[in-house]
Amino acid sequence: MRQVELLSPAGTLEKLKIAIDFGADAVYGGVSHFSLRIRAGKEFSFEEFEEGIAYAHSRAKKVYATINGFPFNSQLNLLKKHILKMAELKPDAFIVATPGVLKLCHELVPDMPLHLSTQANVMNVLDAKVYYDMGATRIITAREISLRDLVEIKKELPDLELEVFVHGSMCFAYSGRCLISTLQSGRVPNRGSCANDCRFPYEMYAANPETGTLFRLEEDEGIGTYIMNSKDLNLASHIKEILDTGAVDSIKVEGRTKTSYYAAVTAKAYRMAIDDYYNGINDVEKYQYELNSLQNRGYTDAYLISRPFEKHDTQSLDFTMQLGTHQVSGQVSEDGTHFLCKYKTLPNDELEIVAPLGSHVEIVDNEIGMTYERDGRVYMKLKQLLAENKKVWDEVHSGNVNPITLPLRLPPYTFLRIPSHEDMGTYPKI
Repeated sequence: MRQVELLSPAGTLEKLKIAIDFGADAVYGGVSHFSLRIRAGKEFSFEEFEEGIAYAHSRAKKVYATINGFPFNSQLNLLKKHILKMAELKPDAFIVATPGVLKLCHELVPDMPLHLSTQANVMNVLDAKVYYDMGATRIITAREISLRDLVEIKKELPDLELEVFVHGSMCFAYSGRCLISTLQSGRVPNRGSCANDCRFPYEMYAANPETGTLFRLEEDEGIGTYIMNSKDLNLASHIKEILDTGAVDSIKVEGRTKTSYYAAVTAKAYRMAIDDYYNGINDVEKYQYELNSLQNRGYTDAYLISRPFEKHDTQSLDFTMQLGTHQVSGQVSEDGTHFLCKYKTLPNDELEIVAPLGSHVEIVDNEIGMTYERDGRVYMKLKQLLAENKKVWDEVHSGNVNPITLPLRLPPYTFLRIPSHEDMGTYPKI
């Protein structure tokens, strides 16, 4: 039986490696302004993207290249060159958003699998069939689609792969169709430069056009004025319902501009959920323990399981971002011998070790520190903060560029975390 694919975001080469190491079957990312995440796309050079593809392929994983921006006429010759150059890197598919770009890719690189972006907002069999007839091998359906409609599309087009978002930021509008950012700052969402204006607080006014009088409306305390701020999608508790349909070929995590820790934890949580499903297990609490450790805007299961008119809890009106249950304290180096501090760390702090699934963490006790197990999790305490340059620190803080020695070798890109505290506050507005 073919298992569902777990598809994770890759905003940088490091995040690509982390997502794969922590359980992703495939990753997606892009190079240049033809990718819908300009901020993330700038992190990849062609050479790095090629290295990432080689890294994935050496582990029997896949890489999908995003060419899902909406080009202007003046860019079409550049777009053609970009398509051909990206094809030379041998990704496993292109992700495109418009009929014209889909047709152009099919003409220039006819053997390349083509995935239709969620930007196309496919919601029904009719639209799915149009794109399938044009050469799309997979459709990333609209976030607003229902599970029932996915089943109907698969029934009508059994050879068409269907991909759905299960986690990450939600767009205020149909994905990428909002023009608020364009209006306020000139940054165009469907060209990869959305400024996230829907995440801002807004003041409300009432105007009298006859007198020109303008009144500022006061909000009751606790209601909030983040009137367009959608909660983050989280469907980890519904993986069984989704996979039981047999209609979904790939589940997708949003977040190319998010942190390396986000890439790791989302891949790990959904990998556990998928593997458990095929083993007849559904341990929702285990998956949500990991996902709740991430900063978020509050979580919602959105529209795949319930229809939009049935949902009244999809907005965070009184804040834009909140801390998760845990704070990242450190990130382990690629060689596994040191970590870089990400938050204030003192000797004898209890640090939870977050390693890729299947990793073995040795239990040790030496002059540098110790590891131990409790409640099925592995922790570490450092007896001394010994830097790579042999300096011993009383404490280290985020921004300290001195790698700190570990008491044992850990898997590459392992994370160290501690519980969040109320006095850490909330994240700044974004």
